[in-house]
Amino acid sequence: MKRRDLLKAAVTLPLLPLLMRSGTALAHGAGTLATTVRSRLRPGQPGWPAAVEWEQLKRQVGGRLLKLESPFAPCDAAQPDSACAQVLKQLHNPFAVGDNPALTQTSGWADAWTSQPSAYAVAAEHAADVVAAVNFARKHHLRLVVKGGGHSYQGTSDAPDSLLVWTRHMNQVSLYDAFVPQGCAGHVAPQTAVSVQAGAMWIDAYNAVTTRGGRYVQGGGCTTVGVAGLVQSGGFGSLSKRWGTAASNLLEAEVVTADGRVRIANACTNPELFWGLKGGGGGSLGVVTRLTLRTFELPDSFGGANLTVKADSEAAYRALIAEAVGFYQRALFNPHWGEQMKFYGGDTFEVSMMFQDLTKQQAEQIWAPFLAWVRARKDCRVTKPFQALAAPARHLWDAEFLRKYLSDAIVADDRPDAPRDRFVWAGDREQAGWFIQGYQSAWLPASLLQPERQASLAEALFEAAQHQGVSLHFNKGLAGAPADAIARARDTATHPQVLDAFALAISASGDDPAFPGMPGAKPDLAMARRMAAAVGKTMDALRAVAPDSGSYVSESDYFLRDWQRGFWGSNYPRLAAVKRRYDPDGLFFVHHGVGSEDWSADGFTRLRGG
Repeated sequence: MKRRDLLKAAVTLPLLPLLMRSGTALAHGAGTLATTVRSRLRPGQPGWPAAVEWEQLKRQVGGRLLKLESPFAPCDAAQPDSACAQVLKQLHNPFAVGDNPALTQTSGWADAWTSQPSAYAVAAEHAADVVAAVNFARKHHLRLVVKGGGHSYQGTSDAPDSLLVWTRHMNQVSLYDAFVPQGCAGHVAPQTAVSVQAGAMWIDAYNAVTTRGGRYVQGGGCTTVGVAGLVQSGGFGSLSKRWGTAASNLLEAEVVTADGRVRIANACTNPELFWGLKGGGGGSLGVVTRLTLRTFELPDSFGGANLTVKADSEAAYRALIAEAVGFYQRALFNPHWGEQMKFYGGDTFEVSMMFQDLTKQQAEQIWAPFLAWVRARKDCRVTKPFQALAAPARHLWDAEFLRKYLSDAIVADDRPDAPRDRFVWAGDREQAGWFIQGYQSAWLPASLLQPERQASLAEALFEAAQHQGVSLHFNKGLAGAPADAIARARDTATHPQVLDAFALAISASGDDPAFPGMPGAKPDLAMARRMAAAVGKTMDALRAVAPDSGSYVSESDYFLRDWQRGFWGSNYPRLAAVKRRYDPDGLFFVHHGVGSEDWSADGFTRLRGG
């Protein structure tokens, strides 16, 4: 299955030559922030730190300063050596990709960006390392980048000529039976929680909380995604329709702000910063070093349901789509169900869903009416029989259990020294290093499920399938979730449309890895542009019935024009105020992040403000 097939529907201004330095001095290590920076420095420019200054930073961080270069440098020789072959092999392993500070989980986006390593990286192990890196970048006016999991589709996990704060080695996970945020004693009841350092992946959290601890934490579906990045972007998992977003379950964060201070942010201390970290986007407000999330009682079971149906004509496909929409509204629009229905060209409909707190038999009974409808028609054929599976909830991320009972569903980290409990879902591995051709998303309001609007939604889905195809991610819309999950999500910076959306529609297309310097990596840009255009036509069909739909910041169009409204809606002015308060000089910059409109596209030249 090729990425260009929708991943099967999953998806500048000139640089000022010199820095304008004012007489206002920065406080040593922290405190007063300058507000007159007009540009950031690149290697070779006047003011770029001298070797002795880099050596001083290296001593400050315990020797953990790395000078980065492309991992494909060994491939330049006429006869690639074993180092080159090893790097190329590891591109298929997202754990190995994440362990290389010079790589990212996405290799680039056509006509947008390509993955290029920073000039230097601080391999942080403690908050003090992050403080040192932030202070150094601020003092020398460097472009600063933060990377944990490295999964950013928008290219925010790296930038050439920058200093990288790499948190991969900060991965400790701690469980609490009665956690109270700092400064909240007497105001907040103790609750079960998990504290996770910024470099941890979700598999680290799930192993500790669920497999070993017997509880649940709302995180992401892909096991190699970084906890910190997902929470800051909002964060959806397969079962968010039950427990809400990851951001809505954040209880406290430790964060290094632009002045080099380590701050605690929660509902009682720095509450506006805390609110901004809950869905305001990673890398814009500070460097998160630790997060504490509430945990929940596990249901009895988790499970999945799969089905593929092909219609024999356009008329039959229209009828199939209409029945699927109505069936979802009647039977699946509730906290039990998450994940996807997919609508492709070739008149194909696919189900890949998950459920919680249902038995296999209950899931089969729920789907029985839809399957009976399909069987009764002579113009629809089941090409992949319906299958429902369920297992005790504690085993959802239990690698040993999955190896024994569902080995085809997972792919282990295949390096010799890899922990046995680390795996990715088989469907996620193909995204390792992928090159994006086009990707767009849109929240679909629950009003489209009303009987009088289902026909227009079904017709829009049919039209969308004629181009690139679309996936409806039901777990990425909170309409139908319990009231408590809705209330928690309302108190976040995530776009308010998520509260009323029954799904996030995603259309995407991608191809094989194409890192700069990688042997044989020559992306077909003409094809990429055609695929991007098809993605655009797909989403145009859906926006015809949901014209004001916003997008999910982590899964969206790189080229989105009105991104402030598209990502955050009415929350953006408040987010901008948090940015001005905690980072008035714009030290933290990411593409289409809060405050990025003040800077050139590469983040090196200030366009306004200051």
